[in-house]
Amino acid sequence: MKRYIFVVLLLTAASISAAIPGFQDLDALDRKVAVSLGADIGQPGGAANAIDRRLRLAPCAAAEVEPAVAGAVTVRCPSLGWRLRVPLVRGGSAGAAGRTATRARAEPVVRRGDPVEMLVATGAFTVSLQAIAEQDGAPGDRIRVRADAKSPPRIAEVVDAGQVRIPGFK
Repeated sequence: MKRYIFVVLLLTAASISAAIPGFQDLDALDRKVAVSLGADIGQPGGAANAIDRRLRLAPCAAAEVEPAVAGAVTVRCPSLGWRLRVPLVRGGSAGAAGRTATRARAEPVVRRGDPVEMLVATGAFTVSLQAIAEQDGAPGDRIRVRADAKSPPRIAEVVDAGQVRIPGFK
C-alpha cells in the first residue's frame, strides 16, 4: 500500500512539474533540431542524444538551430543569450542548416605518429610548422596533432598526405 501511494505521489509530482510554465519546452527544442537536420535522435546525421532534461532554460519563442560545426549544432536564443551544443551522429546526408553531403569513407592519408605540416592561413599570409599526428585521418577528417611532446593537442583538418590545417582559417 505504501509503495502504491509513493508511486501515485511521484507520478502526480512529475505531471505537475511538467505543466509548470516558466521553462523552455525541451521536447520542442528536440523536434526543432530534428527538423533542421532532417534526422531523428540517434540516426545518422541527427542528434546523438536528446537534450538533457535537467536543464531549466528561460522560455524562448525564437530559438534558432545554427549550422553544424565540428560535429555538433548550436541551439541558441539570441534574445535571452542562452545556447546549447548538441552533438551529432556521424554519417548524415545533405539537408538544411548548411550541412555538407556525406562522403564515402576514404582511406587515411595521415597515420598516427606521422610527421605533418600544420598550416594556418589567412588572406595575407600562411604560417606552417611541423607536428605529429595523434590519429589516422583521410582528407576532410579532423584529427589531433601536437607540435611537440609537451604542447597541448590541437584539432586540425587533414588536407592531403602529410598536410593538415587549423580549421577556422582560410
